[in-house]
Amino acid sequence: MPDIRSLSAEEAHAAIPALSEVLADCVRGGASVGFMQPYGPEDAERYWLDVVDAVAGGGSLLLVAELDGRIVGTVQVGAAQMPNQPHRGDLKKLLVHRSARGRGLARLLMEAAEREAAARGKTLLVLDTATGSNAEAIYPRLGWQRVGVIPDYALWPEGGFCDTTLFYKRLA
Repeated sequence: MPDIRSLSAEEAHAAIPALSEVLADCVRGGASVGFMQPYGPEDAERYWLDVVDAVAGGGSLLLVAELDGRIVGTVQVGAAQMPNQPHRGDLKKLLVHRSARGRGLARLLMEAAEREAAARGKTLLVLDTATGSNAEAIYPRLGWQRVGVIPDYALWPEGGFCDTTLFYKRLA
């Protein structure tokens, strides 16, 4: 049974090697999450140090999925917003290591992220994802509403333009 939990800044710092492996695996697998190939765990460390800082400052929530004590998935909620958006959060970097896919971890991470965001007063979450990716199909099944597509929004990790699809979800 997977364990889904939120990490403190200290726990997140200690987990950087495992988080870096998950991120690098997803990029190697073609996930358009902001990084270009070639990309290894050592490349991901700076990114995770910035995430740890955001968690320490209260600007982000970091959740992980563990199987047999090993981190195999993660998601973040950007909780710090402009003064006129205290009710909104940004869902970021839903990542599941390719070796752990097909076990419902993305759904469990999303459900936990939504609960954590709601507990912190967020009533609206937004996200963007690569159009045509496997990830895009997850969100409608979890009750997210598709807003539209922005063409040529980013690049795929191996190069070439990538459209992005925007989604939102109201939290109860």
